[in-house]
Amino acid sequence: MCLTRNRELAFSMARIGKEEGVPVLVNSSDATDHAGEYLARGVDFVVIGEVEVTLLELAFHLLSGSPSDMREIHGIAYRDSHTGAVRFTQPRDLLRDLDCLPPPAWDLIDVEPYRGAWRQAHGYFSLNMVSSRGCPYHCNWCAKPIYGQGYHFCSPERVAREMLRMKAAFHPDHVWFADDIFALSAPWTQQFADTVRELGAQIPFKMQSRCDLMTRATVGALERAGCVEVWMGAESGSQRILDAMEKGVQVEQIYQARENLRRHGIRACFFLQFGYPGENWEDIRETIQMVRETAPDDIGVSVSYPLPGTKFHQRVAAQLEEKRNWSDSDDLAMMFRGSYTNHFYQALHDALHLEVEIRKENGASAQSRERLRDAWSCVEKLEKSSANPNPTALWTFS
Repeated sequence: MCLTRNRELAFSMARIGKEEGVPVLVNSSDATDHAGEYLARGVDFVVIGEVEVTLLELAFHLLSGSPSDMREIHGIAYRDSHTGAVRFTQPRDLLRDLDCLPPPAWDLIDVEPYRGAWRQAHGYFSLNMVSSRGCPYHCNWCAKPIYGQGYHFCSPERVAREMLRMKAAFHPDHVWFADDIFALSAPWTQQFADTVRELGAQIPFKMQSRCDLMTRATVGALERAGCVEVWMGAESGSQRILDAMEKGVQVEQIYQARENLRRHGIRACFFLQFGYPGENWEDIRETIQMVRETAPDDIGVSVSYPLPGTKFHQRVAAQLEEKRNWSDSDDLAMMFRGSYTNHFYQALHDALHLEVEIRKENGASAQSRERLRDAWSCVEKLEKSSANPNPTALWTFS
């Protein structure tokens, strides 16, 4: 849902820009997928895909007032000034050497309001970093409108030096690496840890990655670099469902990743996804059992959403006639025929989160245990009463 809510905010900002008489440019995953809708709402140019080089060329073009053909600028969408038709120029190649980019211009940001907001909300101050772009894996529910299957990364030395500059300038308590997938390369991760240690650049950080990448050696390097929390797309405890998703992960690797992180004192957190086509009660029970046996430090639970541009979306597109976009659906509301109704998935979400929270208590109270029993009793009742008679079937892709 966040994509379409942000879209409406972008439209509002575009309107303000037009009222001020300035050109309006937009770049995002959603704008890349829906350029025509943005152009229809007052945006002058949509930068398609990666932004830096395209934005620079477009800015020079606008500042020069040159009448040159817009088709010469690769990677944009705009409206033809004569016909009003939406035009797309040639796609722009992805940057392969991210070290060629200048460091983030933190001097243009007033950091103090962020520091205050973070400390008020969380009790500590965190800043974001990015060391790579893209993800080379093929999960069939994951949309990649900006980078496709491309994956490019900064050198470990550059990332470590950026951490050092950030540490010296802003003294953050924490860093969140917002990469789609961090620590993809084991040698890169080892070199990153070594350089961070040599420079004295350690800042406690959290990251996202894959379970199969969390080997003993890589986790050891992450600990040395300062990692305190890893979020992983575990998704399901059912191998049948993981295979249908084309996740490329074995259930055993989820267990091993959890254990490796535990040994090094790093919080292990799971993203879980329910409602994938063909998932049945037995698959769900396997996921619940996995959560109980691995005891992750935190979880994020969602239902399967069909994102445009994915194999998953293509498979269920005919069922989406009345729900073309996420703003038409509540959180945890199925947009296609799942095995169960929305009430079941909401109850499952609540029960699983409650179980994880109660487990983290030191000696759960009798009242907490009773709440948990009631929550799971509700799930079991809904499992029997809320099954869809004609759910979307499991499928595999060749």
